[in-house]
Amino acid sequence: MNPVTRILGLIIVTTPLLLSVDVVSAGVSLVWTIILAPLAGVNLIVLARRSIPVFLAAPISGISMALYGRPEGHEYFSFLFARVTDNSLELALAIMVRVLAVGIPVVVLTAKIDPTDLGDGLAQILRLPARFVVGAVAGVRLVSLFRQDWDAMGRARRARGIADQSRIRYAFTMVFGLLVLALRRGAALATAMEARGFGSSERTWARVSRLSRIDAAALLICIGVAVCSLGVSIAVGSFRFLGA
Repeated sequence: MNPVTRILGLIIVTTPLLLSVDVVSAGVSLVWTIILAPLAGVNLIVLARRSIPVFLAAPISGISMALYGRPEGHEYFSFLFARVTDNSLELALAIMVRVLAVGIPVVVLTAKIDPTDLGDGLAQILRLPARFVVGAVAGVRLVSLFRQDWDAMGRARRARGIADQSRIRYAFTMVFGLLVLALRRGAALATAMEARGFGSSERTWARVSRLSRIDAAALLICIGVAVCSLGVSIAVGSFRFLGA
């Protein structure tokens, strides 16, 4: 698939989930995402491993909603501003499933995006400004280096004998080191790209980026998943508009 197709498909699948806070629509979309993930080149083992941050974020969002969601129905527990009721628990479950339904498609559809192909698609198909395209390409490329930088910094700290400390302190120092490294690399990258004329609006392209029948089929599948999730939710009467 063209990287542009992946981005558009992600928007199509996840945007309807923002219209309703219910378990059914998010659950249907999540099930379809897991079923169709191998077609996007992501097997279930890889999907589970890469979705660990999403799995950790879902309970956190659910707990906060359970404690501070709109109180309705039977009250199970209350403390200061926290009130656990039937409605807050229902909202908490819906939010957790929706976090998974929004986060896991991101893992599936962004798993194999090549930075160069992404830049070609953004510039030639979507006709986005050159500076935006170059920034997106650079950002995607640097994100792929995150794991390498983390491992290199960890080895360097162990070699210097400063890695033997509490895990919390170790994590904070590593994150700060990555922040400093990212700022330095970003400044150097911006200077190099400006010097090579990457900010110019007049450019030629070594490769032509096109949408194929596979891309059209993928977009139709994404539309089908979105329509199915909302349709099932409305049919069973669980659709709950976000503002309601």
